[in-house]
Formats: sequence, structure tokens, C-alpha cells
Amino acid sequence: MSALPRRDYLPADVRGQAQLDEPLPIGHGATNSQPWTVQFMLELLHVHPGDKILDVGSGSGWTTALLAHLTGHTGSVVGVELEPELVAMGRANLPKRLTWAHIEQADPHTLGVPRGEPFNRILVSADAGEIPMELEEQLSVGGRMVVPAAGVMWVVDREHHGLHREPVTGYRFNFVPLQHAALPN
Repeated sequence: MSALPRRDYLPADVRGQAQLDEPLPIGHGATNSQPWTVQFMLELLHVHPGDKILDVGSGSGWTTALLAHLTGHTGSVVGVELEPELVAMGRANLPKRLTWAHIEQADPHTLGVPRGEPFNRILVSADAGEIPMELEEQLSVGGRMVVPAAGVMWVVDREHHGLHREPVTGYRFNFVPLQHAALPN
């Protein structure tokens, strides 16, 4: 996380608070999640060099950049965000050297990026209310998704014989809704 400081992904009016371990507003009702939560979710995700990753709710671009740093140049990261202003912010914040990562405008009628190419890892940064089946379908065999649903953090693994869903004991996610009518491309 020190390779890509949070401060660089925040609006100017809250950059002075970057060191606080709490969510900070980035506009349009969205927040940049608290660093502890981001680190925890990234650890649960088990990113490997070369992974193909979907970052749902990319916001200011910080998690997309962190995921790209973890995958290295042999990986690929697609961030998706609904709010056009946040898409622009995330794109502007994403370092040019991370050429294997980009942020797309979300389609309000589709969750994820269902192009027939499954992802090794999916990170969801807003509460889906329930585990989204549309995103589970985009996981490759051996893939993992970390997703908050109904205030609980979940780890979803796609195995050869199906899906394994495991709640993360002792962790609650502050509710930031992932509205299906406002979901990624």
C-alpha cells in the first residue's frame, strides 16, 4: 500500500486526512474505503502475479491501482464505476505506468464485465445486499471473489464442482450500497 499512497487518490479537500484509518468522501455519495479495510480485502483476495482481476466500484482508482501493482505487468485489471465523474477521477488518478489496468464506465443494467472472459479475482467495494450471482458467473475455476453482502464480508471460491461461499467471521462491512440499477459494465 505504501507503493501507491492513498493521498494521491483523494480529492484535494480531504488529502490532509489520508492518514486516518476511516472512509473518506470522494463525491457522489461514494467513499474511499478505510485503509485497514482495503488491506484486509486485498489479503483475503490472494492476488497473484499475472491474475486477471475485476474491481467493482473502482471509485477514485486506488483499489484498481493497488490490484495492478499486485498482479504486475503480466496481469490485467479492469475497474468499473457507475458515476461518470468518478470514472474520470479514477482514470486521471491511475498511474500511466500501470498500462495493464484501466477503468471503464459501468453499464447501469449489467453487473461486472460479462464478455465471456472469466476473472481469476473479483473485488467488490460496496455492499451488494446479497452475493451477486452475475459476478459469481464471471469467476474462473480456481477464482476468488471478496464481496460485502448484507453487512458481512464474504469470500467466494469457484471450484471445479461449484461455488464455496464463506463468511468472514468477526468482520462487519459498513453499508455502502451497490445498487443493481447502478452497476458496472
